[in-house]
Amino acid sequence: MRGKGAVRAACLACLLPAALLAGCRGTAGTPVGDARPTPVTSGYGAEFLAVGECSSFGTTSFTEVPCASERAAARVVARYDGAATDGPLCPATTDFVLHISDRSAAGDEDGDGAVPQGYACMRNLEPPHPGDPGGGGGPRTIPGDCVYASGKGQVRETPCNGSGAHRPQYRITRAAPTRADCPGSTALYVQLGGTDPVGCARRL
Repeated sequence: MRGKGAVRAACLACLLPAALLAGCRGTAGTPVGDARPTPVTSGYGAEFLAVGECSSFGTTSFTEVPCASERAAARVVARYDGAATDGPLCPATTDFVLHISDRSAAGDEDGDGAVPQGYACMRNLEPPHPGDPGGGGGPRTIPGDCVYASGKGQVRETPCNGSGAHRPQYRITRAAPTRADCPGSTALYVQLGGTDPVGCARRL
């Protein structure tokens, strides 16, 4: 059983995810992440940030809290051990990811003094939900999302309703196994990952 002690975490791509793109005649770009170290100051459940548990939000830290607490801001929808780069993808509408990296003996329940490395896929308890289709953020790019060209063969998400700093230029209409499976109206191919890794996007 994992301990409840303090660990350090990083919030990956809370609102500023990058998507790889390969244009109709272009090449794949390089992913750009937005990972910032964020300390977690205490634990609550028997397993740190287990599925169904909640965290608070803060400008400098995240803390595991009871979901009924008025401090609760986001719920764990999936939890995996190891590094996110090696593990399963978070659910499509995840709003942000907490990466748990440090160890602490404080409050450890099984006596081994460690909280294993892992990551928690988080969903805000209340809107906004940047991970929703068209929401303009989240750690994954999914059908329904809008993107704009950010240079050097890359695209970045932006809200489809135009409320973001950048005007949406393309909307991803579907995910497909290969480019050949995209409709003829496809103007841009966006790398999504998963079982259908090609995003078919039309120009807006």
